[in-house]
Amino acid sequence: MDRPVQWQRPDRLGPRQNGAIHGQGVTKKYGYLRTGKKYVDFEMSVRFKCLERGNSGVFFHTDFKPGTADVSQGLQFEVSCELRWDQPTGGIYGDGRNWIVWPPFELQRVVRLTDWNDYIVKVDGRRYTAWLNGVKLVDFTDPNPRSFDGYIALQLHSGGEGNMLFKDLYLRDLSKR
Repeated sequence: MDRPVQWQRPDRLGPRQNGAIHGQGVTKKYGYLRTGKKYVDFEMSVRFKCLERGNSGVFFHTDFKPGTADVSQGLQFEVSCELRWDQPTGGIYGDGRNWIVWPPFELQRVVRLTDWNDYIVKVDGRRYTAWLNGVKLVDFTDPNPRSFDGYIALQLHSGGEGNMLFKDLYLRDLSKR
Protein backbone atom coordinates (compact mmCIF):
# COMPACT_ATOMS: atom_id res chain seq x y z
CA MET A 1 0.00 0.00 0.00
CA ASP A 2 1.12 3.53 -0.64
CA ARG A 3 0.84 5.41 2.63
CA PRO A 4 -0.66 5.48 6.08
CA VAL A 5 -4.20 6.84 6.23
CA GLN A 6 -4.86 10.33 7.58
CA TRP A 7 -8.07 10.40 9.64
CA GLN A 8 -10.63 12.93 10.87
CA ARG A 9 -13.04 12.23 13.69
CA PRO A 10 -16.75 13.10 13.21
CA ASP A 11 -17.63 11.12 16.35
CA ARG A 12 -16.17 9.05 19.19
CA LEU A 13 -14.03 6.38 17.50
CA GLY A 14 -10.34 6.96 17.73
CA PRO A 15 -8.41 6.97 21.05
CA ARG A 16 -5.06 5.25 20.61
CA GLN A 17 -4.02 2.20 22.59
CA ASN A 18 -0.47 0.86 22.10
CA GLY A 19 -0.32 2.28 18.56
CA ALA A 20 -3.78 1.03 17.58
CA ILE A 21 -7.04 2.91 17.12
CA HIS A 22 -9.43 1.78 19.84
CA GLY A 23 -13.19 1.84 19.33
CA GLN A 24 -15.43 0.87 22.19
CA GLY A 25 -19.22 0.97 22.31
CA VAL A 26 -20.03 3.09 25.33
CA THR A 27 -23.27 4.71 24.06
CA LYS A 28 -26.18 3.72 21.85
CA LYS A 29 -24.76 5.83 18.98
CA TYR A 30 -22.57 4.79 16.08
CA GLY A 31 -18.94 5.86 16.05
CA TYR A 32 -16.88 6.76 12.97
CA LEU A 33 -13.39 7.80 12.04
CA ARG A 34 -13.13 9.00 8.43
CA THR A 35 -10.46 9.90 5.93
CA GLY A 36 -9.64 13.55 5.34
CA LYS A 37 -10.51 13.34 1.65
CA LYS A 38 -13.01 11.54 -0.56
CA TYR A 39 -12.14 8.57 -2.77
CA VAL A 40 -13.67 6.95 -5.83
CA ASP A 41 -11.52 3.82 -6.23
CA PHE A 42 -9.03 2.51 -3.67
CA GLU A 43 -7.38 -0.45 -2.03
CA MET A 44 -6.97 -0.46 1.73
CA SER A 45 -5.34 -2.83 4.17
CA VAL A 46 -6.14 -2.78 7.87
CA ARG A 47 -5.49 -5.08 10.78
CA PHE A 48 -8.31 -5.49 13.30
CA LYS A 49 -8.76 -7.33 16.55
CA CYS A 50 -12.01 -8.06 18.36
CA LEU A 51 -11.72 -7.49 22.10
CA GLU A 52 -15.40 -8.22 22.77
CA ARG A 53 -18.50 -9.14 20.81
CA GLY A 54 -20.06 -6.67 18.41
CA ASN A 55 -19.45 -5.49 14.89
CA SER A 56 -17.76 -2.78 12.93
CA GLY A 57 -17.00 -2.02 9.32
CA VAL A 58 -15.03 -0.17 6.70
CA PHE A 59 -17.40 2.31 5.06
CA PHE A 60 -16.71 3.58 1.55
CA HIS A 61 -18.25 6.17 -0.78
CA THR A 62 -19.60 7.56 2.49
CA ASP A 63 -20.74 11.02 3.46
CA PHE A 64 -22.28 12.43 6.62
CA LYS A 65 -25.12 14.84 7.28
CA PRO A 66 -23.52 18.26 7.95
CA GLY A 67 -22.30 18.67 11.52
CA THR A 68 -23.23 15.10 12.53
CA ALA A 69 -21.99 11.53 12.46
CA ASP A 70 -25.16 10.42 10.66
CA VAL A 71 -24.37 8.64 7.40
CA SER A 72 -26.19 10.11 4.40
CA GLN A 73 -24.71 7.74 1.78
CA GLY A 74 -22.30 4.86 1.45
CA LEU A 75 -21.67 1.17 1.80
CA GLN A 76 -19.60 -0.86 4.23
CA PHE A 77 -17.43 -3.94 4.23
CA GLU A 78 -18.62 -5.68 7.41
CA VAL A 79 -16.31 -6.62 10.29
CA SER A 80 -17.97 -9.00 12.74
CA CYS A 81 -16.66 -10.34 16.04
CA GLU A 82 -19.41 -12.92 16.19
CA LEU A 83 -19.62 -15.75 13.71
CA ARG A 84 -23.17 -14.88 12.70
CA TRP A 85 -24.70 -15.75 9.35
CA ASP A 86 -26.60 -12.43 9.32
CA GLN A 87 -23.53 -10.19 9.90
CA PRO A 88 -20.71 -11.85 7.98
CA THR A 89 -17.26 -10.29 7.83
CA GLY A 90 -16.67 -9.26 4.22
CA GLY A 91 -20.34 -8.82 3.46
CA ILE A 92 -21.36 -5.49 1.90
CA TYR A 93 -24.20 -3.49 3.40
CA GLY A 94 -25.69 -0.04 2.95
CA ASP A 95 -26.96 2.69 0.66
CA GLY A 96 -30.51 2.00 1.78
CA ARG A 97 -30.38 -1.51 0.29
CA ASN A 98 -29.43 -3.48 3.40
CA TRP A 99 -27.17 -6.43 2.46
CA ILE A 100 -26.13 -6.46 -1.17
CA VAL A 101 -23.73 -9.42 -0.99
CA TRP A 102 -22.69 -11.99 1.62
CA PRO A 103 -19.68 -14.30 1.52
CA PRO A 104 -20.37 -18.01 1.96
CA PHE A 105 -20.86 -18.65 5.68
CA GLU A 106 -18.18 -21.35 5.78
CA LEU A 107 -15.57 -18.64 5.02
CA GLN A 108 -16.29 -17.01 8.39
CA ARG A 109 -14.00 -19.62 9.96
CA VAL A 110 -11.02 -17.52 8.82
CA VAL A 111 -11.97 -14.78 11.32
CA ARG A 112 -9.54 -14.88 14.24
CA LEU A 113 -11.77 -14.03 17.17
CA THR A 114 -8.97 -13.42 19.68
CA ASP A 115 -6.06 -12.36 17.47
CA TRP A 116 -5.18 -9.80 14.80
CA ASN A 117 -6.89 -10.19 11.40
CA ASP A 118 -5.49 -8.92 8.09
CA TYR A 119 -8.28 -7.33 6.03
CA ILE A 120 -7.85 -5.98 2.51
CA VAL A 121 -10.73 -4.24 0.77
CA LYS A 122 -10.77 -2.90 -2.77
CA VAL A 123 -13.22 -0.74 -4.69
CA ASP A 124 -12.61 -0.45 -8.42
CA GLY A 125 -15.57 1.10 -10.19
CA ARG A 126 -18.59 -1.05 -9.42
CA ARG A 127 -16.43 -4.01 -8.35
CA TYR A 128 -15.98 -4.59 -4.60
CA THR A 129 -13.52 -7.20 -3.28
CA ALA A 130 -12.59 -8.25 0.27
CA TRP A 131 -9.91 -10.60 1.57
CA LEU A 132 -9.47 -11.74 5.17
CA ASN A 133 -6.29 -13.45 6.32
CA GLY A 134 -5.42 -14.27 2.70
CA VAL A 135 -8.85 -15.72 1.81
CA LYS A 136 -11.06 -13.96 -0.74
CA LEU A 137 -14.45 -13.42 0.89
CA VAL A 138 -16.30 -11.49 -1.82
CA ASP A 139 -15.72 -10.36 -5.39
CA PHE A 140 -18.88 -8.56 -6.42
CA THR A 141 -19.83 -6.24 -9.26
CA ASP A 142 -22.69 -3.97 -8.17
CA PRO A 143 -25.35 -3.84 -10.89
CA ASN A 144 -27.05 -0.79 -9.33
CA PRO A 145 -24.55 1.38 -7.44
CA ARG A 146 -25.97 4.43 -5.67
CA SER A 147 -22.78 6.01 -4.33
CA PHE A 148 -19.71 6.67 -6.47
CA ASP A 149 -17.48 8.93 -4.37
CA GLY A 150 -17.02 9.61 -0.67
CA TYR A 151 -15.02 9.21 2.48
CA ILE A 152 -13.64 5.95 3.80
CA ALA A 153 -14.59 5.49 7.45
CA LEU A 154 -14.03 2.99 10.22
CA GLN A 155 -17.29 2.30 11.98
CA LEU A 156 -18.21 1.02 15.42
CA HIS A 157 -21.79 -0.24 15.50
CA SER A 158 -24.42 1.29 17.75
CA GLY A 159 -26.07 -0.31 20.72
CA GLY A 160 -23.30 0.12 23.27
CA GLU A 161 -21.57 -3.07 22.11
CA GLY A 162 -18.28 -3.60 20.39
CA ASN A 163 -14.69 -3.25 21.42
CA MET A 164 -12.29 -3.17 18.47
CA LEU A 165 -8.69 -2.35 17.74
CA PHE A 166 -7.45 -1.22 14.31
CA LYS A 167 -3.83 -0.74 13.24
CA ASP A 168 -1.49 -0.75 10.27
CA LEU A 169 -3.96 1.03 7.99
CA TYR A 170 -2.64 1.70 4.50
CA LEU A 171 -4.45 3.12 1.51
CA ARG A 172 -3.75 3.22 -2.21
CA ASP A 173 -5.82 5.71 -4.20
CA LEU A 174 -6.83 4.06 -7.49
CA SER A 175 -9.13 6.92 -8.55
CA LYS A 176 -8.89 8.17 -12.11
CA ARG A 177 -10.08 11.75 -11.70
